[in-house]
Amino acid sequence: MPLSRKEAITTAQVLSQAMPYIQRFVGKTIVIKYGGNAMIDEKLQNSFARDIVMMKLIGLNPIVIHGGGPQIGQLLNDLKIESHFINGMRVTDSKTMDVVEMVLGGMVNKQIVGLINSNGGQAIGLTGKDGQLLRARKLKVKHKTPEMEAPEIIDIGHVGEVASVNVKVLDMLVNSDIIPVIAPIGVGEDGASYNINADLVAGKVAEVLQAEKLILLTNIAGLMDKEGQVLTGLTTQQVDALIEDGTIYGGMLPKIDCALSAVKSGVTSAHIIDGRVEHSCMLEIFTDEGVGTLITNRG
Repeated sequence: MPLSRKEAITTAQVLSQAMPYIQRFVGKTIVIKYGGNAMIDEKLQNSFARDIVMMKLIGLNPIVIHGGGPQIGQLLNDLKIESHFINGMRVTDSKTMDVVEMVLGGMVNKQIVGLINSNGGQAIGLTGKDGQLLRARKLKVKHKTPEMEAPEIIDIGHVGEVASVNVKVLDMLVNSDIIPVIAPIGVGEDGASYNINADLVAGKVAEVLQAEKLILLTNIAGLMDKEGQVLTGLTTQQVDALIEDGTIYGGMLPKIDCALSAVKSGVTSAHIIDGRVEHSCMLEIFTDEGVGTLITNRG
């Protein structure tokens, strides 16, 4: 069915608005952490995949890092393997790690690859173990209760943090027609697998590549002020102040810390965007308004 005149004019205006952004970002690397509702809702899945394919087609270099916590929890529950959490992190013994690898490196990763490919892209799925892409070290967790004089160090098993990123592997993929889709599983010096927070992996990948943008998809509209209004353009100094005065707290802190670290380490900008909005990645990158919170070092 042909577009009406009004629809055609609107489409032309959108494309015209996008043109300077396309010119600015051609050849640049965009690292996207994919998770939340955008990963579960079928319509949002397809709009995300189309956004990623479009980025590659017009000359950007998207890299997708994905999570999969709910899917891991579901399979552990189906297998009658009990989950324990300390400070919000899943205690991951060898049996649990087997499930994590199966879900992240197998099921979820291949679903995303298939989704991008079915929307016209050429995606390849990896875990951090492939080509030793992500070297990991065991994450040491400190736990303290009011009655304790000093915090105790708790071993939560195969949970890690990023020790290093193999840039050669990423460069090889980025400088091709391939879209890398990375599951956040690293390999330790002992050859063991480690589950790493996907936000942290995305942030570190963006840092080592000195990416143009780090985009973190969330289930909220963006960073809010104390009145519940979305904060759009922020400098790292302003974000530090919002943390200091308690505006940013709780569950958002790890995500914000990841975004701040990336920008302070040379990533041009970090975006915390609403993954519940269709085509949120394209709207954030190629329109004046965007759909979330932008953090940069520039005042």
